[in-house]
Amino acid sequence: MGHGLITRLAEEGTHQIIALDMRPIEPELAERCSEVIIGNILDVGMLEQIGARYQIGGIFHLAAMLSTRGEFVPETAHDINVQGTLNLLKLAIGEARNQGADVRFIFPSSIAVYGLPDVATKAAAGRVGEDEHLMPTTMYGVNKLACEHLGRYYSKHYRQLAADADRFHVDFRSIRFPGLISAETVPTGGTSDYAPEMLHAAARGEAYACFARPDTRIPFMAMPDAIDALMQLFSAPKESLTRTAYNIGAFSPSAEAIRELTIGAFPEAEITWETDVKRQGILDSWPADVDDDAARADWGFSPAYNAERCFREYLIPNIARRYEAVR
Repeated sequence: MGHGLITRLAEEGTHQIIALDMRPIEPELAERCSEVIIGNILDVGMLEQIGARYQIGGIFHLAAMLSTRGEFVPETAHDINVQGTLNLLKLAIGEARNQGADVRFIFPSSIAVYGLPDVATKAAAGRVGEDEHLMPTTMYGVNKLACEHLGRYYSKHYRQLAADADRFHVDFRSIRFPGLISAETVPTGGTSDYAPEMLHAAARGEAYACFARPDTRIPFMAMPDAIDALMQLFSAPKESLTRTAYNIGAFSPSAEAIRELTIGAFPEAEITWETDVKRQGILDSWPADVDDDAARADWGFSPAYNAERCFREYLIPNIARRYEAVR
């Protein structure tokens, strides 16, 4: 997501980009930034230095430990996902105070905030709304939901009893993303990554055993639509927003349907099923689809890619090109 966002912001040319990451970013991306800082969002001193050096008008907070890895080290996940977010919110509120203006804070949340209790409930739920089934079963989901509430607090209730309560606040805006599929970056082992893993393995000519059941269904989205959504929400007038956290979705194919689309593009692909019961349990707790009417009404969200177009025009040609030398 960071790759696409930096590219889009640079193309628009209306913002100076200060990138922060744990490791050096690709040279072609670094060239699009005013500065690239190597550091950790848990380093409060470093964030204070950034605040002292720059006048920050907006923050896109993309750093997180994802659901699968987070289950192995949940306390570390909490530190990164929650304390890291709190540190950036403190930076943002300080900037708002110093500049005398609200600072926009864009936070990618996740369908992991949901926790449906069983497959039958999931099947009956249909399109799940923002305020339903908020009982996440992963540390990642718990963290994302907690950060949504932190953002709402910093936006609407920060220091509400203080005699000198701040006039300016964090303008917190969050998107609950579905599973994201990118043609530009390799999947990193997230719980929804069975879809891109199928494609990347097929393009490399490697066998793949899918850890999800064939009937597994969760919402997905092409990465270009995700970047569009971030930019749309960032640019939306504050008075048009009725929520601080929004669902968005694009298409919800079964794992078997994803397999069929992949084999249609790579007929020699060997894709089998080897269900990981524990990871499947997490997938079964996430909605099959989400109600994103609020995002469509408030800030004009409308995905460009359905499943067929996503695979035909975006994923398959770009991923195939990536591995041409391998096959």
